[in-house]
Amino acid sequence: MTVSAIVGMQWGDEGKGKIVDALSEASDIVVRCQGGANAGHTVVIGDDIYKLHVIPSGILREGVISVIGNGVVFDPIGVVTEITGLKEKGIDVSSRLMISERAHLVMPYHKILDGLNEENLGEQKIGTTGRGIGPAYADKAARTAIRGGDLKDEDKFKEKVLDRIKAMNKRIEFLGGEKVDAQVALTELLEARKILAPLIKDTVYYLHQAYASGKNILMEGAQGSQLDIDFGTYPFVTSSNTTGGGFATGSGLPATAVDEMHGIFKAFTTRVGEGPFVSEIKDEIGDKLRGTGENQWDEFGTTTGRPRRCGWCDLVVGKFATRISGVNNLHITKLDIMSGFDEIKVCVAYKLNGETIDTMPASYEDLAMCEPVYEVIEGWKEDITGITEFSDLPDNAQKYAEMIFNALEIKKGTINVGPRRDQSISWG
Repeated sequence: MTVSAIVGMQWGDEGKGKIVDALSEASDIVVRCQGGANAGHTVVIGDDIYKLHVIPSGILREGVISVIGNGVVFDPIGVVTEITGLKEKGIDVSSRLMISERAHLVMPYHKILDGLNEENLGEQKIGTTGRGIGPAYADKAARTAIRGGDLKDEDKFKEKVLDRIKAMNKRIEFLGGEKVDAQVALTELLEARKILAPLIKDTVYYLHQAYASGKNILMEGAQGSQLDIDFGTYPFVTSSNTTGGGFATGSGLPATAVDEMHGIFKAFTTRVGEGPFVSEIKDEIGDKLRGTGENQWDEFGTTTGRPRRCGWCDLVVGKFATRISGVNNLHITKLDIMSGFDEIKVCVAYKLNGETIDTMPASYEDLAMCEPVYEVIEGWKEDITGITEFSDLPDNAQKYAEMIFNALEIKKGTINVGPRRDQSISWG
């Protein structure tokens, strides 16, 4: 029996979907614990590409139960769209998906408010996905939200929806937005309710029973450590805990249950949206790392389609994520993208006001003033996408991977050289 968790170690988009898919092969249950449709996990199986936003990636493994935990905020209509898309590809989730009755709903007014809030921030905007996640978590904290359990009783659900739309429309009107059409929204939500209501369960009880009976449970993290509401580059963060502690509060299992903490670390660094980015590259090298968008492996958001900002590998970010979440398994992704460079820079520290530091400043203003301290290693030219053994990698590719593992003081994991399940090299 194991309880494993997967955490992103940068600003999201590290390639967690592939690693979740790989680890779910030995899992009985996969659990999403936080975030919502602002996340996007891409899994490539043969010639098929799956893009999931709320439903756990484990749904792609036959026989694996997928759980949307209490820490998630979910758009009922969006989840039904995902269910329909999976069904069209021959994956019936009806017997393998359950949603926590304690999970909170993202409603149509949350999306409108998300856009209005960004608009009113002007130059100080966060760069959200516009999926209503922040306003949904704000309602959760304000204790005015609608939860998954409310879907069970149609009459009570209708009453709560209409009450909340009436209240939120006043706020939308004050901010200058277009109010929600209550009847249109209710009709769409009730259609989604027909499909989702049978999936609403007491997932806390289910997970504890599964844990007690020795099931293998995998916690699927969304986004990345630097987007954590407490430890990320605040205020340019998401509205939930994306680090290790979020798995306990978002699932109902105790923190002591997690045996293995798997950290996903891209071989270079990216982020979407606003906020400081010390190792960012704004020239043709950054463009090369990003790609053109013609390939699913290129650096364009799974959720938004926005081009990602790209930069050199930042070990300061990696060390911070390792400390906060207790990562003991490291999975380096996209090493293949580093092929073709004459030299590769690695950010090993920051310079702030003339002082060299090796940790993340809490203040985003301080972080924005930091300058990268680079070490430079020689690159390699070979195509490594077909390599399956570490010893067969070019010498400089081996040195690069070893440098990351050693710097983060992690002894085991994988090195990934492509998006497919078979493009993975064991380490340690």
